[in-house]
Amino acid sequence: MARNITVGIDIGTYQVKVVVAEQTKNSGPTPHIIGAGYSESQGLRHGYIINSIDVTRSIRHAFAQAEKSSGQKIHRAFLSVGGIGLGSVVSQGAIVISRADSEITELDLTKVLDVCEKDLPASFILNKKIIHAIPVQYKLDGKAVLGRPLGMKGMKLEAKVLFVTCLEHHLNDLIQAVEEAGVEVIDVMASPLAASLVTLNKTQKIAGCVLANIGAETVSIAVFENNIPVSLEVFPTGSTDITNDIALGLRVALEEAEHIKLGAVTATTFPRKKLEEIMSARLADIFELIEAHLKKIGRDGLLPAGIIITGGGSGLGNIQEVAKNTLNLPARLGSLHLGGEGKSSIKDSTWAVALGLCVFGFTADNTGSLGLHIFGRKIKNALRGFVRQFLP
Repeated sequence: MARNITVGIDIGTYQVKVVVAEQTKNSGPTPHIIGAGYSESQGLRHGYIINSIDVTRSIRHAFAQAEKSSGQKIHRAFLSVGGIGLGSVVSQGAIVISRADSEITELDLTKVLDVCEKDLPASFILNKKIIHAIPVQYKLDGKAVLGRPLGMKGMKLEAKVLFVTCLEHHLNDLIQAVEEAGVEVIDVMASPLAASLVTLNKTQKIAGCVLANIGAETVSIAVFENNIPVSLEVFPTGSTDITNDIALGLRVALEEAEHIKLGAVTATTFPRKKLEEIMSARLADIFELIEAHLKKIGRDGLLPAGIIITGGGSGLGNIQEVAKNTLNLPARLGSLHLGGEGKSSIKDSTWAVALGLCVFGFTADNTGSLGLHIFGRKIKNALRGFVRQFLP
């Protein structure tokens, strides 16, 4: 294909979203959107597949819409990975510099990443696959190194690495569902990190922030400091739980509770104050989970850029106020940084993951240097491709 086009697919519990984007000389850092498609998700629960036939059908519908709006036949795509099987762990390791002149080479960087991977607890990586290996910090002879240590000289190289993992069978099911829809999966990326590429700016990532995506059945977060992701977590709760609470609290049907949650006009009369109490209580529960995770990693109350909220549940009630009071951090709603107006229906941050995958696709090199390849082949250079997007 002569045009420089890439495709991102986000398979969520509520919707399957596909974005087709083109990189041109005038599109800047964010690619130009030329088409998009979506369909209602079927056969998923908390982000993992329970009925592959239904999921493949949903994927086909989304691809068909995207092909029609973009005028491009889709053969290959980048895939996001989310759901409750997604998580992260930090590991540390050290090596002795291999060269006689003590200069650090690419081989040393690869070796220290291997050491960190081997030191991962067996219980944590059981039945899981590493999809990203992101160096958080390097030390040379006990002193912290700013940026990459390549070319520097020393005796001992230490590294702290963030490993992002997902349940292997969930990943395989997702890949199989996409490929059964007739599209090849080029590579995969964790959903929170994909969303961060188009919803966070460098200032926020450097100062420190947490990006929270509130989906239908999951809440995923990614924590950033010094322009690097330092933690990632997914919680098995979401905006559907708010719908259920409204249905119970106001004694209405689930369909009507969903309309009430979204602020639609309904025939049911109810106390506005009671609705606000129900929604605020569930939102507070969600942000308490986030606060507990921030305490676990030692970042509670220590992220100057605060929390940026995205996803389908980001516009519910007084969500910013609840987040601010629960976390004692600044709170704001996320917005997309679009690279021009396309023919798509993309309007809000619910499209962040699919669009972020397109950014990911354009910045990846031809060898697929994105942490660990989806089929288990290690990259030639772990700092090119994916990680370079988080460097100054």
